[in-house]
Amino acid sequence: MAITQQELGTRIRAAREASHMTQDEVAKHLGVSRPTVVQIEAGNRSVSSLELDRLAYLFGRDIREFVAESFKEEDTLAALFRAQPDVVEQPAVMEKLRECMALGRELTNLERLVGIDRDLTAVATYARQAPRTKWESIQQGQRLAAEERRRLGLGSAPLPDLADLLETQGVRTGLVELLEDVSGLTLSDRSIGLFVVANRSHHHLRRRFSFAHEYAHVVVDRERSGLVSRAADRDDLVEVRANSFAASFLMPEEGVRKFVAGLGKGSPSRAYAEVFDEVGSVDVEGRSEPGSQAVQLYDVVQLAHYFGVSRLAALYRLRNLRLVSAAEFEQLKALDDAGKGKQLAEMLGLPEPDDSIVRNEFRHRFLGLALEAYRREEISRGKLKELATMVDLTADELDRLIEDAGLDDDEPALARAK
Repeated sequence: MAITQQELGTRIRAAREASHMTQDEVAKHLGVSRPTVVQIEAGNRSVSSLELDRLAYLFGRDIREFVAESFKEEDTLAALFRAQPDVVEQPAVMEKLRECMALGRELTNLERLVGIDRDLTAVATYARQAPRTKWESIQQGQRLAAEERRRLGLGSAPLPDLADLLETQGVRTGLVELLEDVSGLTLSDRSIGLFVVANRSHHHLRRRFSFAHEYAHVVVDRERSGLVSRAADRDDLVEVRANSFAASFLMPEEGVRKFVAGLGKGSPSRAYAEVFDEVGSVDVEGRSEPGSQAVQLYDVVQLAHYFGVSRLAALYRLRNLRLVSAAEFEQLKALDDAGKGKQLAEMLGLPEPDDSIVRNEFRHRFLGLALEAYRREEISRGKLKELATMVDLTADELDRLIEDAGLDDDEPALARAK
């Protein structure tokens, strides 16, 4: 049953208010006057399909929600605004959120068109009370990481690609150019499922940590609908928990200690024992050579490479596990800041991959699904072009992609019709 123009106006107003936007802001986005928006919301002016599409993007909605039989006034972005109200005051962050919502929705639709069904039952959920202190946040993060590693049967070994791991759990992942202050975000929406995004502009090792950070939000903060992870919020208890989870998930304590022990390090300089024979005991003291147990920067380089983390992340983990003292941490960090760590990595044959050539798997998967949907005549060439634009593919590049894929000679009938 088609809704009335007045009902459509009421829904547009509800979506605007849930998004904490003014009529002036909406008018500016549509390129109309404020009185026009007033008339639209009152049901006195019709809304074109193009305007409705722009409004849906602005409010982070699926356009179909506005014409469905029922309408939910509060959605994912509205819930996120309530949880992180200061986000609304940052237009650049808001625009990136809308972009991510649109990408997630299009990805979900493409998977549906080609017959991919996400099994969200594979995603773990852990019930935890909100932490009351930073120390409690750290402890919760560590326990959660250990539990999830056990559930996945990962032991203490290095993790595989984090995006791939999330995908196997039914979570969609993406790389998007975000603001420098934003490392990633997690969205939980009825129309896109679970969608985790990392900042494409960050170094790939930082993105790996970000995916691990967002993994924590997936398994324990899902009821919040959405979370934006920003450096400015690192003192927030939920963010402290997620960072603790990420460090423990990427570098489990047992694995780190075994690795350091394999280097002949990590033992106390002095060890004491008593040998008991049912009658009496003999005191025994063992001593290591002075300085032999001190972790060196080349040890940190090897540890970081083994677990696929940055040298700085490895240093912090060593300090938190008390494998280096505060003074040793500062000394090693100063050496790394001076470029010594990178030089050692290259000399040891462990250089970091060139970040400029790291593949954007999300872009490849998104375009691959779009091409397949086009080949099956599920979408038109115009829609394919729209989707390609969303991942920064030019019209000329798209034409070459279609030609190389062998889809240009026998253009789908649907594409010709549209």
